[in-house]
Amino acid sequence: MAKTSQSSFKLALPATSANLGPAFDAAALAMDFYIKIAAKLANEYSIAAKGRDEAICGNVQNHLILETYREVLQSAGRPVKPLALNVVNDIPIGKGCGSSAAARLAGIALAVHFGRLHWNDAQIIGEASRRERHPDNASACWMGGLTVARMSGEAEAQVAVIHPKGKWPLVLAIPEQPLSTEEARRVLPSQYSRADAVTNVQNSMLLLAAFTQNRPDLLGAALEDRIHQPYRSALCPLLPCLQELKGKAGILGAALSGAGPSVLVFLDPHAPPKKAQKLVDSHLASNGLAAELRSTAISKRGGRS
Repeated sequence: MAKTSQSSFKLALPATSANLGPAFDAAALAMDFYIKIAAKLANEYSIAAKGRDEAICGNVQNHLILETYREVLQSAGRPVKPLALNVVNDIPIGKGCGSSAAARLAGIALAVHFGRLHWNDAQIIGEASRRERHPDNASACWMGGLTVARMSGEAEAQVAVIHPKGKWPLVLAIPEQPLSTEEARRVLPSQYSRADAVTNVQNSMLLLAAFTQNRPDLLGAALEDRIHQPYRSALCPLLPCLQELKGKAGILGAALSGAGPSVLVFLDPHAPPKKAQKLVDSHLASNGLAAELRSTAISKRGGRS
């Protein structure tokens, strides 16, 4: 986040991948590609947009960034001044990469700056989390790294930031068609067995240990989930296909990115990444599936940086 003056403002917000297998609605990581926004006060609202989903990003009507900006200022009783935005977006919209969390955080950050609200990180993340209905994407997007988060009351979040030890190369498989979070949540059951709950708690703890102790060998088991991925697989066919590659050619495991439909593939840092990516591509093709494959990594940079 770069403050240039009271009349202008710049920030960059990273894509995020939430849930990370068993850590449903609790953990997320920031990835090293971003939506970048430059804003300045203007006589009327306008947006110049480049990059992914340019038509959506450039549509002033029903724009999530501007709607959030206006709503936060109105709730705080501050004047709402029109903005001219320049948006360069590299985050796929509606594909499980945290695009809505980034947009909401952008609107909140703009309101905090231009409305002189003096909010702290917990308030900013909490407001975004309240709007998202879960704190994982918002915390990783704002703080960077890998985060574990929970809501604390109505409008604040408690967040722990983890900077994983070692290198954790990733491949993100992005399908052509989006999937709404609402649709992905509708397929989840209202109750779970004790065995499923206990397994997910165990695996979530193991997942954190893998990142903090630089233990890639733990990741294959730690990514196993019984809370959301089994129910979403029918909506996200990339997932069961790519889970078949665990343990092959340096592939540690795969997990839905957020609610899907994209899938995050974790690679062994000691194996050739190009070989693993080639295997992912050929395996998808042999199963009649296609996806954009993007090499990425965990980013320490969040919106607050």
